[in-house]
Amino acid sequence: MTTSPEIVFEMNRLIDAARVHRIDMRVIGGLAVRVHSPLQRQAFTREYPDIDFVVHKKSRRKLSPFFKDMGYIPDRQFNVLNGNRRQIFIDTRSGRRIDVFVGDFEMCHKLPLQKRLHLDPLTVPLAELLLSKTQIFELNRKDALDIISLLLNNELGRDDDRKINLHRIARLCLRYWGLYKTTSMNLARVEEMLLKEELGFTEDEKQTVLRRIRRIQRTLKAINKNLFWKLRNQIGTRMRWYAEVEEVDQ
Repeated sequence: MTTSPEIVFEMNRLIDAARVHRIDMRVIGGLAVRVHSPLQRQAFTREYPDIDFVVHKKSRRKLSPFFKDMGYIPDRQFNVLNGNRRQIFIDTRSGRRIDVFVGDFEMCHKLPLQKRLHLDPLTVPLAELLLSKTQIFELNRKDALDIISLLLNNELGRDDDRKINLHRIARLCLRYWGLYKTTSMNLARVEEMLLKEELGFTEDEKQTVLRRIRRIQRTLKAINKNLFWKLRNQIGTRMRWYAEVEEVDQ
């Protein structure tokens, strides 16, 4: 399977229209990973049935009229209960779902994004995009491959200029011990997957991803931990460190 040109067109149509309406909105999720992954391999290819966005809080009240104009209807029950942090809209013709996170991305862990949406014209920054995958407690194969795709296609660095910003990852993992724990677990899972499975990568490609995983691991290990972080680390996994995420029926 390949990425449908239709959903890529729709993603760009919505982002362009949001810009016209002065709505600060950026893509997150698998389709955003695809945007930042020009080097594709068979293991990465799939269909993307939905589009996920993050929008600035100040634009929250614009969402319903905006998506109505774009041809979508709201999931009224969900939006009434969750509209301050997340809203869902449906294309009744195709069944496509638009999932909009308001202000921050919150699933198993919280990723503050409100002040960083300006850094890329189309998607959330690469650091948060990677963390949006590593923060998943029950990591599935699709999301593990998204992590590999991001690490294969994007350099690590100390800023957000077309790089995965290690400083930002370290800062968030210092701020949120739970995010640090789940990210560390998932990097180890992806490393094991690369070492044990034949995924169709060249040896150079595999080593590139492994090298970048290990650099992130070293960065997290070297964080200058504060007292609160150390106390939470002593408690460890005896106390649940992630939020349980309920599936939303389509």
